[in-house]
Amino acid sequence: MRIELRPVRPAGWWLDALLVAGFVVITVLLAAKTPLLHVDTAVRDFVDAHRPGWLDTTLRWFNKLGQGGQVLTPLALIVAFFMSRARHTVRPFLLVVGAFALTYVTIGPLKVWTDRLAASEHKHAHPEYLFYVDGGLSYPSGHVVNAIVWYGVLATLLSGVLRPRLVAAIRYTIPLVLLFTTTYLSFHWITDGLAALLLGLFLDRLLRRTPWDAIPLGGRLIRSGWAGPFYDAEPATQAPARMTR
Repeated sequence: MRIELRPVRPAGWWLDALLVAGFVVITVLLAAKTPLLHVDTAVRDFVDAHRPGWLDTTLRWFNKLGQGGQVLTPLALIVAFFMSRARHTVRPFLLVVGAFALTYVTIGPLKVWTDRLAASEHKHAHPEYLFYVDGGLSYPSGHVVNAIVWYGVLATLLSGVLRPRLVAAIRYTIPLVLLFTTTYLSFHWITDGLAALLLGLFLDRLLRRTPWDAIPLGGRLIRSGWAGPFYDAEPATQAPARMTR
């Protein structure tokens, strides 16, 4: 059986290639200690000097929107549960599992490999360097990648329920908020966020391309009527068997 990828906009793989290339270029420029590092330190110094206490407190709350394990994954599971009940199919959970797997095999290993300290670190002479101190976990920003991937998952799950403009706001607005908060609070360097933006968009496009409705499921789920489509299904208002087409 031939499985076709779902369409994304813009179509083709050219944007994916640009996203990956952009991530690689930023990483190489940072590793080579180019003037791009001066941009990081200049931004860090500016926000440190212009961050009143009330704004610091407010932005810390907004920054919690990017916590993967504590906020985003549980929220995605809850939404997947309700959409699974509405469409009478377990396939919404496949998207959640896929998102978890992609973020797990990318964010953590990249952070460990690049060994970059946070922008708020002042104990070392050059915390902005990559491959500098063992234990640095700043590059790329996990909050930004998580925001793009997980709010993209939520947008996909809710695409048949909410208005398109609201879905687009969920998918794109909150990640931009996280890019700002993590930088302004000096949790991350600006290039941590920009690299995460590129990586997150690439992972989001992979998830949106995946034909979740075509992935084979077990015979028991098929016989029970819980292996039907999700993308092209309507909310279940009749008996579960109606959704097994």
